[in-house]
Amino acid sequence: MGLDDRDALQTLRAAVDADMVGRLYTRWFATDMSARDLFPPDLAHQRDNFAHALTWLLSELIAQHADEPVAFLAQLGRDHRKYGVTAAHYQSLATALLGTLRAELPGSWDARVAEAAADVVQLLTGVMGGAAEAEPGLPYHDGTVVDHIRVTRDVSMIRLQLDHPLDYHPGQYLTVQVPQWPRRWRYLSPSIPADPGGAIEFHVRSVSGGMVSTAIVGETRPGDRWRLSNPHGALHVDRDDGDVLMVAGSTGLAPLRALIMDLCRYGVNPRVHLFFGGRFPCDLYDLRTLWEIASTNPWLSVTPVSEFATDPPWAADYPDVQPPRGLHVRQNGLLPAVVTRYGGWGDRQILVCGGPGMVTATTTALIAKGAPPERIQHDPLH
Repeated sequence: MGLDDRDALQTLRAAVDADMVGRLYTRWFATDMSARDLFPPDLAHQRDNFAHALTWLLSELIAQHADEPVAFLAQLGRDHRKYGVTAAHYQSLATALLGTLRAELPGSWDARVAEAAADVVQLLTGVMGGAAEAEPGLPYHDGTVVDHIRVTRDVSMIRLQLDHPLDYHPGQYLTVQVPQWPRRWRYLSPSIPADPGGAIEFHVRSVSGGMVSTAIVGETRPGDRWRLSNPHGALHVDRDDGDVLMVAGSTGLAPLRALIMDLCRYGVNPRVHLFFGGRFPCDLYDLRTLWEIASTNPWLSVTPVSEFATDPPWAADYPDVQPPRGLHVRQNGLLPAVVTRYGGWGDRQILVCGGPGMVTATTTALIAKGAPPERIQHDPLH
């Protein structure tokens, strides 16, 4: 029965957790030493991700859903090209995964479970490997850092010149690898639309405990070589679907600014109201750019929001972010509360970008005010 045997698939799903994936990696690396070079030294995050993905895949197969798992695995395979994964790696992974599942289920491994396991492993590695092989174009894009602007204590603007232009839609995100942390990839969103000349810009906030983001903000120098994946995500503005609410927390501004800059290409646009929030007034690092855009595009309104009304002493060490007169008066308070103070926004396209906590709180507050959940867009909460 294979993939149609729900009982056998449930048996396999019960065996999957982060510890099982850890044993899988031990088996895989012992039989294919080149596979170890694909991963960072610390595998804890990778173990959790793989266990979550494998559990989800088995759950979808148990529910007899095929389209979404195949699409997910195909995208995963295309994305894994950036790691240097080869057809031989997929073959050795298949052998190791099948052997690990068998070892995890000594009392339950019978002909039905074995057949289901073989089919699941073949589906996973076959779809990923086939999609990777069929994908045209470069697996990644390399570029050189040309400018590093430290705009606040924990936020930097990084500008690069890519060796080859990278095509992406405004609002999309990608993963980057920096020389300070090889094989550790971090999600970033370009803050400008795709440039045919290969220029690209990112806004990066140093996160407490975040090794990659801290290294980017503290150690990036012109001349550093970065590696970028191909883009993901579907954040967008439909110019024929009514007015727009955008809510940006800190560097969550980047994809929204790219969308706003792209809208500037058109003579007529829906109205866009952007709330841009930070902890202190000095955290609103890109107000001048937003003012410059709004001053020549009457469809754009910008409301700055800060949790506290005054700046800390260290703000004097960084550029003054106060824009000329022209934007809405800065509001004080938590971003979700300030946004919903203006109403429910149920008639708008709604885009929310920022940290997971801010996105969740803002989305929850908007829905409570009557905004339809299907009208709210945000990236996956990585």
